[in-house]
This record gives sequence, C-alpha cells and structure tokens, in this order.
Amino acid sequence: MDRIILHCDLNSFYASVELRDHPDLRTVPTAVCGDPSSRHGIILAKNEAAKKYGVQTAETIWQARKKCPGLVLLPPHHSLYRQVSKQVNAIYEQYTDLVEPFGIDESWLDVTNTLHLFGGDARALADALRERMKRELDLTLSVGVSFNKVFAKLGSDYKKPDATTVISRENWQKLVWPLPVGALLYVGGAAQKLLAQFGVKTIGQLASCRRDALETLMGKMGAQLHDYANGLDTDPVRSRYEAEPVKSVGNGTTFPQNLTTAEQVRGGIAILADSVASRLRHAGLYAGGIQVTVRDPQFRDRSRQMQLPAPTHLIRELTAAAMELTHQLWKPPAPVRALTVTAIHLVRSEDAYEQVDLFTAGAAPKQEKQEKLEAAMDRLRGKYGTGVISYGAAHPEKKEEDPLP
Repeated sequence: MDRIILHCDLNSFYASVELRDHPDLRTVPTAVCGDPSSRHGIILAKNEAAKKYGVQTAETIWQARKKCPGLVLLPPHHSLYRQVSKQVNAIYEQYTDLVEPFGIDESWLDVTNTLHLFGGDARALADALRERMKRELDLTLSVGVSFNKVFAKLGSDYKKPDATTVISRENWQKLVWPLPVGALLYVGGAAQKLLAQFGVKTIGQLASCRRDALETLMGKMGAQLHDYANGLDTDPVRSRYEAEPVKSVGNGTTFPQNLTTAEQVRGGIAILADSVASRLRHAGLYAGGIQVTVRDPQFRDRSRQMQLPAPTHLIRELTAAAMELTHQLWKPPAPVRALTVTAIHLVRSEDAYEQVDLFTAGAAPKQEKQEKLEAAMDRLRGKYGTGVISYGAAHPEKKEEDPLP
C-alpha cells in the first residue's frame, strides 16, 4: 500500500509572522532583513506584495530597494519564529505522530495510518489544515500530498500561496516531468549547471538518463536523484523526536571587516576548525573529510573538499587540512567576507579506529597525547566556559605547519 504523505510549507514565514503585528502592511511591499551595520544586510523573507517587484530572499537590501524603492524593512525576531514553529508542529502532531520538520517553516506528515480518523480524504485533510492554520495562527500554508516525501515537497512548491496540490500515482509523470530539474529536492545551482552541460534541463530528462551514467557523473547523489525523478523515493518520515543521523558538522562566520591577509585568514580558519573539532568530540564523531567555503564581498562562494588520511576530531589535523584547501581557493590580498569549515564523511568513534591506515601506526603515541590534550581542553571549557582556553593554532601569530604564504 502506498504511503500518504503531506508536505506543509508556511508561506513567507518570517514576513507572515511579523505582519500579524503589522496588519496595515499586508498589502505594502515588506521584507524582513538582517542588520546592514553588522554586514548581514540581506533579505530573509518578503511578503507577496514585495514578490511582485521581484524582491528575492538572500539578495542584499540595496538590490531589493533598487527594484522596490518603497520597500518597508522589518527586523527579524528569531525567538518568536521558533515559538510559532513549535505551535505549528504541535497542531500537526494532532493528526499523526510522524511529523518531520524540514527547517523552521516546513514539515512532512505521514498520515498513512491515521487518515481514516479524519475522513479518509487526503486532499480534504490538507485543506482543513490550511483553514485551521489561518483561523488559529493567522498564517497561510501550501500543502503537497503524495506517495513519497520528494513529490509531497514538489506539491507544496507547485502552487503558492495557500494551495493544495495532489501528486498521485495517476498524475505524477504529467505534473512532475515537465518541471525544471532545479525543482527537484537537492538539485542545487551547481548540479543544475552540470546537468545542463549534458542537455538535462527537466525532471523528465533526468528520469530518462541512465542511472549508472548519473552515478559516474555525480557519485551517489546522481543515483539518488535518478530515483527521485522516477518516483522511487522510499525515505520514511521520522518523528521529530527521533534523532536524525548527523551527516556533517560545520561552522561559518561573516567577519566584521573583510579579511585580506594570510594571517587574518589563518586565524579565522583555526577558530572555526577548533569549534568543529569540539562539536565532533562532544558527539563521539570523527571526520573522514573536510570542506572549506570562502565567500567574497560579492556573495560568491568557492568550495573545496578533501578526504583525510584517517578519520580525526583533532583541532590540529582539521586546521591543517582546512588551511590546505583554503590555499587552493584564495590568494591574498583578495578580500574574504566569510569562511565556513565543515567536517564531512562522519563516522562513529568505534568505526574510526578500524579505518586508520596501518602506516600511521607509528604516530600513535603523538596522537594519543593530542587526544588527551584536547579532551582536557573540553573539560575546562565545560566547567569555565568556551573562552577559558584555546588551541595555539587558533591564534593568528602562530604560523607553524601553515601552508599559506
């Protein structure tokens, strides 16, 4: 029997929450944005009136105001958004215990085993949810209904705002295959460009590709996207109380001023790697690889990743690898607006030891000493706060083992 899955997407969530307190702005172009003085001056959300002027999420304020000079700007209230998100999911949980949030404003609901309690009609249930959301929380909702999570999300995106779209076994090819490939879950800008080089611009064209060819081109993700395009997604909806497997651990920051020297970038990378290493140890995880993203003042991102010789959660090793990647991406004095360091290919501690290369066995005493050192740092930070101690590599003046010029 097919599953019955709903994907509920709150329309213009941040802006909709803010406009509850500013009903006079509902028909006025309005956007929620970060603080320009702290270099986070980008559009976080916009209402329907602003969308008509072409205002887009993540563009800078000056770009948005160029399109819409009369744009009203409101500051964000993130604690309020989290509170409202909890209220929304509490409503969803009255219909099923399988509610999986996807960000702060979206959730999947698996109602396969509970739909009969609410009339047995999935579309009618979706419409009832939309009406209830308007009545109780003054928010609008778009809902996709389908037999898997990927198509349910496609359905919620298909028509906005305040709409229900059913993608069924009978109509899915007609509805889904003509859509641009970027409408498919996890097909980002880089994947779109890569697929376009091979003439793949729609989901239908992706579906007709050879699965093994896509896997050769894009790795495991290629095979997964082929399955998605052919309606073969089988990923279950998890309860929000069920922990999701951690796939990566990262930390990034936007700097108050652009970084332009090797010393400044070195310090930024080391601090981020320190944070990532601490979080890995706390979770009992090791990184099998590392990724670095460098953002310039024009919001252009460049990323590189590499496999590590052996899984690690040590600051020194993560910092060295991250600096090596940074050296491939950046040369001074090109300005750097933001940096991100992400640990990838994660393994649990019991698996990490099995993957260590035998040729590194001679370094075991040094490795053990470093493990003890960083474990001691974690204990001190846990007792006295994160600022009580930092690893030497996190200080810009420390330059040993640094591949940067």
